[in-house]
Amino acid sequence: MVLAAAGGVEHRQLVDLAQKHFSSISGMYTEDAVPTLAPCRFTGSQICHRDDALPLAHVAIAVEGPGWANPDNVALQVANAMIGHYDCTYGGSMHLSSPLASVAAANKLCQSFQTFNICYAETGLLGAHFVCGSMNIDDMVFFLQGQWMRLCTSATESDVRRGKNLLRNALVSHLDGTTPVCEDIGRSLLTYGRRIPLAEWESRIAEVDAHVVREVCSRYFYDQCPAVAAVGK
Repeated sequence: MVLAAAGGVEHRQLVDLAQKHFSSISGMYTEDAVPTLAPCRFTGSQICHRDDALPLAHVAIAVEGPGWANPDNVALQVANAMIGHYDCTYGGSMHLSSPLASVAAANKLCQSFQTFNICYAETGLLGAHFVCGSMNIDDMVFFLQGQWMRLCTSATESDVRRGKNLLRNALVSHLDGTTPVCEDIGRSLLTYGRRIPLAEWESRIAEVDAHVVREVCSRYFYDQCPAVAAVGK
């Protein structure tokens, strides 16, 4: 459990509230209360649920990613930022900075796509989700895999610089109120054991270059078994 506060809150007041509401909770556990869990094993697989009542296909494809504390996470977040995201309501069409978004817009391949990097303790899911018509699924998978291979073999310094700037912006912009700040504090304490300051994140991001992106992406994307989940038409 993490009790976090942000904004105009005095520490003494927070301590008093914690003692009032949580002092009855025991900090001791019986021997079998907290089980020892074995490390999770990732298995490539495919689950598709056809539903013709839905007008579009919703597809997620992912490979195994690293856990929270793995230093490869920063490079993979930069790589995901390089691929980016897209929605058909965006302006810019084929002039969008993301190559995949540009292709999707120019050829009307999908309604939207979004990369993701979901981390757990020892493992994670690294991939993308997209929404498209049934006739465009193969094309979307083809171009998505092409971008993954591009990250592995030919990521350039200018591409990486763009991804790093997008990641910096994302890290700062989501801390736009006391609620997301508290969520960030709680999530950081539960995953890292401490709250990592923005200055340290900036230092880690600055260390990423094109060589690091190519090397890390080659380990996680190249010749790996994906997990695929799809629903819709």
